[in-house]
Amino acid sequence: MKSRFSLFSFFSAVFASFASKANDLLFGYLARVGGVLAAVQLPNGSIIQIASGYGDVTDLDSLSNANPAIGVVSASHAFTTGDYLEVTSGWSRLTDKVVRAQLVAGNSVTFEGIDTSSTTIYPVGSGVGTVREITGWTQLAQILSSGTSGGEQQFLEYQFLESDAQRRIPTVKSASGMEFSIADDPSLAGYILASAANDDRLPRAIRITLPSGAKILYNAYITLNKIPSLGVNELMAVQATLSLLAEPVRYSS
Repeated sequence: MKSRFSLFSFFSAVFASFASKANDLLFGYLARVGGVLAAVQLPNGSIIQIASGYGDVTDLDSLSNANPAIGVVSASHAFTTGDYLEVTSGWSRLTDKVVRAQLVAGNSVTFEGIDTSSTTIYPVGSGVGTVREITGWTQLAQILSSGTSGGEQQFLEYQFLESDAQRRIPTVKSASGMEFSIADDPSLAGYILASAANDDRLPRAIRITLPSGAKILYNAYITLNKIPSLGVNELMAVQATLSLLAEPVRYSS
């Protein structure tokens, strides 16, 4: 009886050890190939940049219904693979977004991560517009805190006379924005650029690079409250607000 129990304990320990190693190997493989069962990350170390220069506006002569979308631009352009481009388009779901050129071949530019295959959302032949390259970025430094606002789903609520309960249909989402509290230093390049955007009221591309290398791209109007806070034992700070023009575009690297 004792020998049987010892043999059972031995095989149980071997199986537990094997299961543990198999589990480690599985998660190691998932980490290498990017497969994640559950993932969270901290924003600590993220870099926020404002577009500091733009190239010439170039006509977008056509845009395909594909995943990813491929645009044909006018004959004279200087776009290269990896460039960030601001897009204006007849398609409301695409216009004002900032996208990355996945591939540039002649006059064809592939818009990385942009799926326009639905002809209901993106009617055939209606996507033409313009593109322009973002030629420079300036960091918005010394950010103390950040937050978001808006984006809440709105609804139309209704009720039939014969019904004892209301129903609702999703309509639009409220306007979205981001707010940054910035340690006050008018000599910083990012502060100066945000101040210029506040004054000229022209939209600017925003690029957030996360610690993982992932990118989040926005297009927004920037306003700057130049009156610094004056709290005892607190850093003097000003507030920058981004009023977003379109949903963000995200890239994993």
